[in-house]
Amino acid sequence: MKKVSVASLLKKKQEGQKFATLTAYDASFAKLFDDCGIDLILIGDSLGMVLQGESSTLPVTVEQVAYHTRCVASSTQRTMVVADMPFMSYATPEQTYENAAELMRAGANMVKMEGGEWLCETIQGLVDRGVPVCGHLGLTPQSVNVFGGFKIQGRGDAAARQLINSAMELEKAGIQLLVLECIPAPLAKRVARSLTIPVIGIGAGKDTDGQILVMQDMLGITAGYVPSFSKNYLAATGDIREAVKLYIDEVEQGLFPAAEQSFDE
Repeated sequence: MKKVSVASLLKKKQEGQKFATLTAYDASFAKLFDDCGIDLILIGDSLGMVLQGESSTLPVTVEQVAYHTRCVASSTQRTMVVADMPFMSYATPEQTYENAAELMRAGANMVKMEGGEWLCETIQGLVDRGVPVCGHLGLTPQSVNVFGGFKIQGRGDAAARQLINSAMELEKAGIQLLVLECIPAPLAKRVARSLTIPVIGIGAGKDTDGQILVMQDMLGITAGYVPSFSKNYLAATGDIREAVKLYIDEVEQGLFPAAEQSFDE
């Protein structure tokens, strides 16, 4: 099987083909998702909440993400593997280079960072040093204390303009993918159409190029709060493999997310 790459995801965007992605944190689920045809697996710092029982992603460390990245990378052949840079692991360019190198050595094909224009110099430095970068705008969970909770972002003209400008600046800096989280669907559509790179949504409507969900949310096994933008595919199928295949199929057909899993302006 041919390995999914930035080039192959870009080709899908250019041809109007949507693609599905998921988080994973261990070898067993990663192999299952790989076998089912998931294009990208994110080892998210969401592991702090869904695996460790924390109230936010902030306690997660680089060492923990590297451990789970190694588990995922060891059992996948086709899917692209992206690793989250945890909270305060990229405060300076030098710190970022060291931590990104650790995640790449663990098996990541790309690292993901949350934030806007302030990251541009660091992103350029990573790309120059051979590290592909995925950006993340909208509701950035590492900034939960700044936002005052997990709230929808990008509402209002000023906030929307700022988010679009940030996305364009990140693309100029060299990101090759962008995640948009919890923003109004019309705004996500504008961002996806403004950028040449693939845009992946979570709680951002159906008009992004790809979709991502936390695997526990998609399977309906999340302990505690379940996001309104998610959907329990296991309940509809009764089988994990069939649940993943249904998720992929609905994303590719533009059926997920539906209106009830999206936010308006």
